[in-house]
Amino acid sequence: MLKKSAVALSSIVLFSTLSCEQKNMKAQTETVSESNSEHKIVVYQVFTRLFGNTNTTNKPWGTKEENGVGKFNDFTDKALQEIKDLGVTHIWYTGVPHHALVGDYTSYGISNDDPDVVKGRAGSPYAVKDYYNVNPDLAVNPAKRLEEFEALIERTHKNGLKVVIDIVPNHIARRYEGKTNPKGVKDFGADDDKTVEYKRNNNFYYIPNSKFEVPTDANYKPLGGEKNPLADGKFEEVPAKWTGNGSRLAKPDINDWYETVKINYGVKPDGTKDFPTLPEGYDKKDYKAHAAFWKGKDVPDSWKKFKDITHYWIDKGVDGFRYDMAEMVPVEFWSYMNSSIKMKNPNAFLLAEVYNPAEYRNYIHLGKMDYLYDKVQMYDTLKNIVQGRGLPKHISGIQEDLKDIEHHMLHFLDNHDEQRLASPQFAGDPKKGMPLMVVSATISSSPTMIYFGQEVGEPGALDAGFGKQSRTSIFDYVGVPHHQRWMNNGKFDGGQLSNDEKDLRDFYKRLLNFTLKSKALMGDFEQIHDANLEAGLGYDFGLYAYVRWNENDKLIIVTNFNQNTTVDCPVILPAGVVKKMNLKDGTLTLKDQLYEKVSTPLTIKNGVGKFKVKLKPGESFIFNIQ
Repeated sequence: MLKKSAVALSSIVLFSTLSCEQKNMKAQTETVSESNSEHKIVVYQVFTRLFGNTNTTNKPWGTKEENGVGKFNDFTDKALQEIKDLGVTHIWYTGVPHHALVGDYTSYGISNDDPDVVKGRAGSPYAVKDYYNVNPDLAVNPAKRLEEFEALIERTHKNGLKVVIDIVPNHIARRYEGKTNPKGVKDFGADDDKTVEYKRNNNFYYIPNSKFEVPTDANYKPLGGEKNPLADGKFEEVPAKWTGNGSRLAKPDINDWYETVKINYGVKPDGTKDFPTLPEGYDKKDYKAHAAFWKGKDVPDSWKKFKDITHYWIDKGVDGFRYDMAEMVPVEFWSYMNSSIKMKNPNAFLLAEVYNPAEYRNYIHLGKMDYLYDKVQMYDTLKNIVQGRGLPKHISGIQEDLKDIEHHMLHFLDNHDEQRLASPQFAGDPKKGMPLMVVSATISSSPTMIYFGQEVGEPGALDAGFGKQSRTSIFDYVGVPHHQRWMNNGKFDGGQLSNDEKDLRDFYKRLLNFTLKSKALMGDFEQIHDANLEAGLGYDFGLYAYVRWNENDKLIIVTNFNQNTTVDCPVILPAGVVKKMNLKDGTLTLKDQLYEKVSTPLTIKNGVGKFKVKLKPGESFIFNIQ
């Protein structure tokens, strides 16, 4: 969800914190489900609406007729197989649930959405309008949109990939309308008492005796100023509800998440909890114990609604969920819902957007999340390094701090919220992102995620209307130029890529497939950066080196973050590391696993290892000890 800063800025965000030792915790007896821990996971995030769009018009604020829109059917067997062959295990189809958008689907029984409370023309995927159906834009035949997505689930599975979709529990679209609810399912707010600000089983928070007012801003006009009968600066909502980011104003600010309303989880306006809490020690219990705890408990109505939504999609074959702004929802709810999901599918993939390091262990151990974004530590540090605002040595502190939960911290360098890795605002050149990617993908046993187009250097350079340069717009109908060249009018063969773009995709393919096969990457980690700096033998401050190993597979990874300097120096394997890796005196061979063109001798004498390495600017070696 864009505008993550709202979490820190707004005192009205209602966090739930349970005591849990924050540092130096011993490994928990519970682990992530077996299928999620045998090898590295690689997630390919794709913005579903944009993936198959071949239109290159890219008119700012353009309609889908002008700029084009991708469909579920664009994910052909060929496309899916190419994604799998890239080294991918899971596809996160972003923007699947039916969200508010500016388009006329009234002939299909869908009400028109008001541009005054829709961001962009295509709409934000995080303003969900109907959780029991899918975005009609994505279907060839909107009347059969759900069937077309079900076919995509089946096609994805047939090609050996798992399916992940978004769930956004903190907020929903200002006008939510479930048109295809299962029998007995009522819409959010259907039974709410709107005369009070808060009631435990209300789905929303209200501002009694008020009416919602559309936020105003001199520099912003819906649809870029285009005339629309509904774009009149008005939206009927009486009484007004709290806005998605927690604003209690009947007229929220233009920078608030005004297109959404906040869900009530039984947290009172003063922040106190109106639901059962987990007993002490439940951070060490597995999902089965959590499910047993909640059985028969009286919980707020919103809890039940979202549990039913996730079970609906699991029953349709979805393999997991990415939870938007998870830390804005109480951790007890996550225990309740995630344990129920795991009871249905123990191998379900559960990924949460959480940005507060002090809450990481709560959401993993108490909330039963499989994985969290490692954004504010690993991502931010790597971004600082490539921009010359940080040093590689800072990586070591992150690995030490997250040692007990490193497996749960998903790594990424690109996603729909962040500036594109290849954009001038980030690395400026996709090649400069290569050393970052090697470290991100190999330094821990956590999943790796890439964003579609990253593998061919997409810089997000378009001004799409609501969406501006450096990010691929999630609000507009646009094309994704570099990705379109790989797509090659539906051939999915890279036929229009430049040689540099082909080489970049080959790098990603080699790296990601290596991570899927390497057993060492699921084993131990030790940094050797500090020891080499202290030795003073020419090891450069722009280098970073570490080892990964298990009983039978041993790696030394060396990366040159310098963008203009070739480094030719010895690298030391300290005695303590040699001992831990169970290496003996003698001469061994190091063979690079990325391109398999480089090999060098590793000499171990008196329990200390040493080898020479020459790294070009931005180059990395993943050495296997033969």
